[in-house]
Amino acid sequence: MNQDLSDVTQIRDLIERWVVYRDALLWDKFRQIWHPEGRMKATWSDSSFEEFIKRTEEGVRHGLNILHILGGSAVEVSGARAVSMTKMIILQRAEVEGVLCDVSSYARHYDLWEKRDGRWGLVRRETIADKDRLDPVDGTQTIALDRELLNAFPPEYQHLAYLQTKIGYDVDKDVPRLSGGKALDALYRRGESWLKGT
Repeated sequence: MNQDLSDVTQIRDLIERWVVYRDALLWDKFRQIWHPEGRMKATWSDSSFEEFIKRTEEGVRHGLNILHILGGSAVEVSGARAVSMTKMIILQRAEVEGVLCDVSSYARHYDLWEKRDGRWGLVRRETIADKDRLDPVDGTQTIALDRELLNAFPPEYQHLAYLQTKIGYDVDKDVPRLSGGKALDALYRRGESWLKGT
């Protein structure tokens, strides 16, 4: 693979900054990672990055508690465009059925990047779900989940979707996921087209 490693390094730096600034709620620094038309798609959001910031801020004021842990990244660069995929864990805490719980969602960020005037910026970010679990924070407690609601979502992110639905979010039932499907195929095709300049 013939790539300029300085471009790969710059993009990896931005991937790390995204998580650090988002989780620290440092929105002015967070905005610098994006290009103006940038869009963010997650289980609970499909909007401009500015709307994503607004909804996150509103959620935090009402107790929203989400953090991220990053793993490795794979970055493909083609001229002034790039695609990256980064392993991560989404950690969300909330009360579910009267019990304070943590959801650990193992996932990947799939990003479209573009270099403009010498600066790489994020154009689109989507989440691919791999697997998740839900655990009471107090290990001595047990929780009874509504199986009908739990099974309304794909198994790769059904616990995260359950928690997010219970706290009032409208959760996408066709997030790209490890088992494949139309959403994942479409996401990969967008990435391939992006690298080709279309």
